[in-house]
Amino acid sequence: MAIQSYPNDSVRPVFVLSTGRCGSTMLSNILNTHPQILSLSELFALTGLSAFRHRRLTGERMWRFLSRQDAALRFQLQWEFEETLYPFDRPGAQFSRANVPPIMCATLPHLTDRHETLYDELAPVVRGFPKQPPADHYRQLFAWLCRRFNRNVWIERSGPSLLWAYTILRQFPEARVIHLYRDGRDTAISMSRHHAFRMAVASLRAFPIHLLKLLGHNRAWEKLMLWQSVIYQFAPLRRLPHDKLELADFGVFWNALTEHGTKLFSRLPPESVLNVRFEDIQAQPDSEIRRIIRFISPELEDDQWIREASSIPRPTPSRFAQLDLSEQAALTNACRPSLERLGYTI
Repeated sequence: MAIQSYPNDSVRPVFVLSTGRCGSTMLSNILNTHPQILSLSELFALTGLSAFRHRRLTGERMWRFLSRQDAALRFQLQWEFEETLYPFDRPGAQFSRANVPPIMCATLPHLTDRHETLYDELAPVVRGFPKQPPADHYRQLFAWLCRRFNRNVWIERSGPSLLWAYTILRQFPEARVIHLYRDGRDTAISMSRHHAFRMAVASLRAFPIHLLKLLGHNRAWEKLMLWQSVIYQFAPLRRLPHDKLELADFGVFWNALTEHGTKLFSRLPPESVLNVRFEDIQAQPDSEIRRIIRFISPELEDDQWIREASSIPRPTPSRFAQLDLSEQAALTNACRPSLERLGYTI
């Protein structure tokens, strides 16, 4: 059975890849307003990479990855996350935090208010997929959703997606990349206030593997994701040193992840990567959104939509200036290599 990767063969799909905490949710919300774009939010962040460990999967097995929580997600859902869109507190909600399917946490509610109906509709569709590689399951799923919502192109965006960028680029060689980034110092401050990032950085501090040794290995970041899944399964290992983390630790994490991403992107054809600075979207939303939509496809450019979408970005004041001078210096030094590479003023 031939798998159609996307409904319009002239428009290649796009992944928004970033470190997280850099405005990627805002970009998802912008793209979600376009009548021809299927905006897939937090799919791989919440379903994980486990499906890609298998060469071929039946539709029934693939549905398990989309509908059943793993240990990492189960542990994370103990906390409130702004990325989680499912209305747990709504009267009559079908799911609780204990059993909400990964694809229901954010991806389906991002597409429609009738997400539970869509979930029930989707289950027999995916279960009926033929046995095939995981990437083809995702292609078939995305193509079905595009037809379901009458969209021409799909775009997937998950928060810290540079963690699994190597897998994404290997599994979806036809896709292009929007690399979204933000000043690493403000990104690090935002990471320090987010539980999932505190878990990731604390994990690196807890294990005898130095972060900088990972930079030369494409799959090392995927192994980090695997460590997270293992950590959450064992109660004694969950007590990680969250309270001992400093802002500079998050700066080191941001810098290493950014270096990893820029190395990967340097191997792609220039026309397959669009670098987008978060601060530019805030300062010139109309021109930046136009640049993004032209990269996706010039066919999707629409002046009225651009004007409406330009009202979505909101000014975000920098918190870096509020730090004391010693914290500023330590954080800047931790981020320095990638700040310079990305053209930020130090």
